[in-house]
Formats: sequence, C-alpha cells, structure tokens
Amino acid sequence: MMMTNYMELLAVNQPWNLILYMVIPVGLAEALVATEFFTVFYRNSGPGGWRTWNKWIGIVLGFYFLGIFLNLMITTVPHIQWRGIADVLAVGAYLSGVVPLFGIALLELGVIGKDKSSDDKTKLHFILLTVFLVVAHIAMIFGMVDPTIMGWDPGAAGGHMHHGR
Repeated sequence: MMMTNYMELLAVNQPWNLILYMVIPVGLAEALVATEFFTVFYRNSGPGGWRTWNKWIGIVLGFYFLGIFLNLMITTVPHIQWRGIADVLAVGAYLSGVVPLFGIALLELGVIGKDKSSDDKTKLHFILLTVFLVVAHIAMIFGMVDPTIMGWDPGAAGGHMHHGR
C-alpha cells in the first residue's frame, strides 16, 4: 500500500515526527476542547481556573502550530512530490489548521476581537476551535488513504493522476 506524504511524515524519524506533528498539537487541542467545555459550563468563573487554563493552552497551541506551519512550509512543502488529490487534501488541511489555531492565540492575546463582548469572544473561540477540529480530521482521513485509490499512479511519469478511470 502506498502512503500520502502526510502519513510518511508521521512515520519517518520515529517517534519524534509523530510526537512533534501529531501528539503534541492534538493533545493540546483536546485539552483546549475540554477546558472550553468547562469554561462555558461555569460561565468563565467556575472552580479550577478553567478559563485561565483555556487561555494559556490556546496561546501555546496557536504559537506551537505556527512553528510547525513555518517549519513545514520552509523545509518540506517546497520539495513534496504530490501523490494525488488525497495527498493534497491531507497536507493542505493539516497546514490550514494554522489559521484557526493562531487565530485563537491572537484572540486570547487581545490582538483580535478586543472590542467584542465576552459572549462574542467565546462564540468566536468556539468557531475557530471547531474549524480546526474539522480540518484536522480531514487531514487525518485523507492522510490515511492509499493515494492510488483516488487516482494517483506512482508508475506514471512524475506520479501523475489518472483521468478517466
């Protein structure tokens, strides 16, 4: 079975690439989701400092993922030999996660949304987090697909897509 560049990135340099590109950002995103629920449930003032945890996890995750994005855009993406549409969707969706995650960091730092009410900031935070979860799942789903299923032919010159199957 062939694999996408997304899956290959996670598979090489074990376990470090898996930890850096999947475990840390997904673990932080899951922690952000959990603290988001408690923050909303307790209306920003409940026990355990959920709002504080939520804020700092959002900032750390946003900047961490910006670092991943910049690293991959400089060192990896320029050299990719695309393996069809599944590969483009997986890598593109993964990289697009920087928009909502860095948006959350900027929201938490007051760079964006400073004139919004607390409820409007919470709504924007939820929207950005939901967008990240959607693109992350798209990346994971298409990243696990054998690219030949979606028309990529590794034997064709340059690994081009088949048209008209």
